[in-house]
Amino acid sequence: MHAFPSRLGAALRGRCPSCGGASVFSGFLDLHPACPACGADFRDADSGDGPAFFVMFLVAILVTPPVILVQVWLEPPAWVQMLIWAPVVLGLSVAFLRPFKSTLFALQWRYRAEEARWDDRGQGS
Repeated sequence: MHAFPSRLGAALRGRCPSCGGASVFSGFLDLHPACPACGADFRDADSGDGPAFFVMFLVAILVTPPVILVQVWLEPPAWVQMLIWAPVVLGLSVAFLRPFKSTLFALQWRYRAEEARWDDRGQGS
């Protein structure tokens, strides 16, 4: 069993949450069904929209203060603000998406998190 910091480091780098040896990605955001190095089964883990949710909020938190400061200090037209900040938002979003996806996937895989299931009475289990 790996120590927590090394598992977190592996997750942030997009590595297998079990062995840390191979990439969990088969494409930019597509995941392998199993680890190419150790064979750990990844089919049941799915991070869904969670990474996009967290990335949107992080990018908004990082970009909003500079946008406001530029507007207050320089008062540029709206098209200049869009020209400056649209590539920044896009770049940060693309840069953060893979690490967030692999980390949330690793946490879900490690703790065997799954969707809530409802019994016949409508209560979660």
